[in-house]
Amino acid sequence: MRRSLAAFSFIRPEAGVEARSKKELAAFVRTIEIYKANQIIGGEPLGGIQMANENAEIQLVVFRLGDEEYGVPITQVQEIIHFSKPTRIPKSPPFIEGVINLRGRVIPVIDLKKRFEVGAAQYTEEARIVVVEIHGHTVGLIVSEVSEVLRLPQACIEPPPAVIAGITANYLQGVGKLEDRLLILLDLNKILTAEEENQLVQSGEAV
Repeated sequence: MRRSLAAFSFIRPEAGVEARSKKELAAFVRTIEIYKANQIIGGEPLGGIQMANENAEIQLVVFRLGDEEYGVPITQVQEIIHFSKPTRIPKSPPFIEGVINLRGRVIPVIDLKKRFEVGAAQYTEEARIVVVEIHGHTVGLIVSEVSEVLRLPQACIEPPPAVIAGITANYLQGVGKLEDRLLILLDLNKILTAEEENQLVQSGEAV
């Protein structure tokens, strides 16, 4: 089961941007709230992707980096906003694009393309910043496009290969098979080393 985002991209409207469908936006926000309360279909409460019941389903936010599709558990997604160019921080790692002011909170922003070294970063009108939580820290992730929210049966998830789409298995939870599509399921808690995570926190405090 999938929910198309073509109509509204389930973004939180910024100044000057109106939600195309208030009802659909409200429905998405409600979905976030439900899953934040750890309500899932047929399985254990989610912290990541592992579940004890193979008949269970997980709900994913699906986005693109270039031509590849990725998924992260909806429980780790706080909100999704239009891309705005972050403020650069001197001496920060290349993949830390800078920081943004999110309603009074300064949060660091990672360009996932640069992090995974999967091509040059290009910011189009479809680009979004996915605001997530990584080890208790609020972080923005720049992605090419956010496409949908969908439910994926546990039985459709396989262990990741050593390398897929140029990304090593260290960053992955698995690979989801859905009809003729492959979803690369990221482990957000492993996309940074301990040292990189410390640099990320320092970037947010440097402003």
